[in-house]
Amino acid sequence: MADSLKTRVGRVIAGGVHALLDRLEDQAPEAMMEQAIREADSVVADVRHELGTTSANRHLAQQQHLNLNRQHEVLSEQLNQALAQQREDLARVAVARQLDIEAQLPVLESTLAELARQEAELRGYVEALLAKRREMDTALADFRKSRQAAHAHVAPGRTAGQGPADQRMAAATQAFDRVHLRQTGLNAAAAGATLQQAASLKELEELVRQNKIEERLAQWKAQL
Repeated sequence: MADSLKTRVGRVIAGGVHALLDRLEDQAPEAMMEQAIREADSVVADVRHELGTTSANRHLAQQQHLNLNRQHEVLSEQLNQALAQQREDLARVAVARQLDIEAQLPVLESTLAELARQEAELRGYVEALLAKRREMDTALADFRKSRQAAHAHVAPGRTAGQGPADQRMAAATQAFDRVHLRQTGLNAAAAGATLQQAASLKELEELVRQNKIEERLAQWKAQL
């Protein structure tokens, strides 16, 4: 993976969501939330694209490796037939081709190993980025709830939107709603079946994560 993309992945993973929320009182919440979410989604898309390219290259290398091995086997049969018919000239050609193949195979095997390593690394980056994205969603949702709770306890005689704190709370809530709408296509009026599907997909994703956790736990228990 290119160093520039690695840097972007590292920046997203290392970014402190809670530090971001701490600065929302002094910064424009809409701009900061949009930038963080947009950067995470962009990096995920770029890493997935590179993962697809790497997987395709590994598949092509595997096919080439398989074809060369098959050619080597066919040449061995042809070599035996040529020697049986005392055609050393043909046998010599077969041997020469086998030597060429044997020279290529180690290079292909090294390439396959490197592509497999890159593929595993990219898959790990995707999982880490998605985990970070979930963390960001949770933190921002908690932030939204805290602001809504503060809004619900406005002192009697005051209306929502009065004062800088109320204005910041309203702006943060509206910004989150706009970000959520752009990222998911969902709003309050478009709930119902679509939200149920989204919840089911999230439940499925969580089930996969729990299975991974159980598998890892079982491995540790087996080691003990």
